[in-house]
Amino acid sequence: MNVPLFIAGRYLFARKSHNVINVISAISAVGMAIGTAALVLILSVYNGFDNLVEQNMGDMSPDLLLVAGDGSARFQADSALVDRLLDDGRVTSVRYMLEDNVFLTYGEKQCLARARGVDESFEQSEVFVKHIIEGTFRLHKGDVPAALVGSTLARKMGIHTRFVDPMLLYYPDREARISASNPMASTRSARVFPAGIMSISSDVDAELIIVPLHVMRSLMGSRGEEVSGIEIMLADNSKRAVRRFQKDYSSDCKLLDRYQQHPTLFKMMRYEKLAVFLILLFVVMIVALNIYGSLSMLIIEKADDAATLQAMGATESMTRRIFVLEGWLISLLGMAIGVVAGVGLALLQQHFGLVKMPGNFLVDAYPVVLKLQDVVFTVLGVSAIGLTVSLLSSGKKTA
Repeated sequence: MNVPLFIAGRYLFARKSHNVINVISAISAVGMAIGTAALVLILSVYNGFDNLVEQNMGDMSPDLLLVAGDGSARFQADSALVDRLLDDGRVTSVRYMLEDNVFLTYGEKQCLARARGVDESFEQSEVFVKHIIEGTFRLHKGDVPAALVGSTLARKMGIHTRFVDPMLLYYPDREARISASNPMASTRSARVFPAGIMSISSDVDAELIIVPLHVMRSLMGSRGEEVSGIEIMLADNSKRAVRRFQKDYSSDCKLLDRYQQHPTLFKMMRYEKLAVFLILLFVVMIVALNIYGSLSMLIIEKADDAATLQAMGATESMTRRIFVLEGWLISLLGMAIGVVAGVGLALLQQHFGLVKMPGNFLVDAYPVVLKLQDVVFTVLGVSAIGLTVSLLSSGKKTA
């Protein structure tokens, strides 16, 4: 039998002569439970929003993006390599893409935008249709080229699909001389009509315009099959399958997965989650200071019991260990209740969407994704805080 643990368990549930100790202990356990449940819930909600962002970016970004190995912005597509990719049974589609900054004018408004030229196969993608919030998903109105515009950019420029005014895109002509008196004479221009307004993410919506590939090539004066990247979609887009595909073609070309295509975004998401976890853990640490108070009072009350145990042969370290375990059991009890409550509420929200999102959003209810690793890190963090506070309290009083 573990004598210190047995005595600590008796102290935990036995009534004390001073009721305030019971009250403080109960407050400590409840506080730890609330803090633990909040950690599990908030991290799960954060996972839900992260998944939402990844899904939206996944609709916009290919499973793999083939880019120039030397880091240049544009390169000539290797038709032999593209044929090899198309013959690979793991590949479902290969699309050409040409992207760069352009100068956009619409009516009397002007701004810089990011134009992306896509080939005909893009219009056959049904995944992107759900992101169209106004107009239709198409890049041609008969023989006339059309464009899809980010919602934030559309509001900024006053662009509507019901209007008949065209958008004018300008790009510097690499072969023309720059004229100080008339700079626009040294640019190429293209006219497209807005066909649809899209909503993907705040960054994309603020700058992106999607136009036909031939319009973008004409605007940039591209030669031959010049592209910014080649988009590759896989039948199995799991992380393991993507890494295996990258390894198979590593000697032939440079392939970027979705995380490598948007490194800043995904790093920021990871750092934000870590910051939220540390802030909530700090709140739990403040709540755990109640354990310090209740344990200090318990040590004073049980001083006679400690003296009796030492007279019976117990060492000072053993009596100290009793009070350390007492404080830790308070934190573990609260943590266990909090984990059960947090996991239960997260699962309810994940499957039934009980708490709805205010206003118009992509989803009706707050997205929640419960991950085992978050529960494990929460348990480890809260347990460490409870043990540290117990050690500090018992050490000060029994030394």
